Amino acid sequence: MSDTLVTYEVQGAVARLTLDSPHNRNALSTTLVAQLHDGLTSAAANPDVRCVILGHTGGTFCAGADLGEAAGRSPEDLATDRAREMTNLLRALISLPMPVVGVVDGHVRAGGLGLIGACDVVVAGPSSTFALTEARIGVAPSIISLTLLPKMSARAAGRYFVTGEKFGPAEAEAAGVVTIAVGSADDVSATVARLVADVTKGSPQGLAASKALTTAGVLASFDARAEALTTQSAALFVSEEAREGITAFLEKRPPRWLSGAGEATI
Repeated sequence: MSDTLVTYEVQGAVARLTLDSPHNRNALSTTLVAQLHDGLTSAAANPDVRCVILGHTGGTFCAGADLGEAAGRSPEDLATDRAREMTNLLRALISLPMPVVGVVDGHVRAGGLGLIGACDVVVAGPSSTFALTEARIGVAPSIISLTLLPKMSARAAGRYFVTGEKFGPAEAEAAGVVTIAVGSADDVSATVARLVADVTKGSPQGLAASKALTTAGVLASFDARAEALTTQSAALFVSEEAREGITAFLEKRPPRWLSGAGEATI
């Protein structure tokens, strides 16, 4: 298994960051988050780069937190650090001085939605599926709400945050989760190429200032709420319910709180 979980390459004015850990569905391990952060830092420091593309290999864009990694170490020791890693990564995406184009043609779960929420533009292909499944393991989309809630409609957030249900690219576009849903893999490539061609006509100064206009409110809200939500996320992950939920997920069994659940009738 390669130690490289995120590849970084520059082609002209475009830096391409690719999540490349398909063995665990590009889960947000400490190593993957650090490498993604490094790539963003490299892009920001390169005066030739005017656009970043965030994509993936394999059938999953990102499965969210690496629960196997968390289960192998003390949750009490890890929780705050892991939560802060994610908070810092999302802020780095938002505050990057050039546009970030997310390219998704696979499954996006939990924290993966936080990544695409932090992108400026997101193109979703026909194989894309989305779900906010945190409540099913006893936690909540605390930190990723910082990037998702400014983009999603209130009705969509009220539904998908609590149901954990899977939805497709057309629903994601309608909800504000993605910018453009396309019908084929070829359409994904062509759409991204057009967007990048338009973006890279801008000057570095013009792009940075224009992006800042769209992210100022998001960053203000982010900074006001990040510490509280980081603390909340860490507390939820070390709770008894979350331990049961994560263990049940890893053991592929229903969590114990479902034992008395019944169906509502009308």
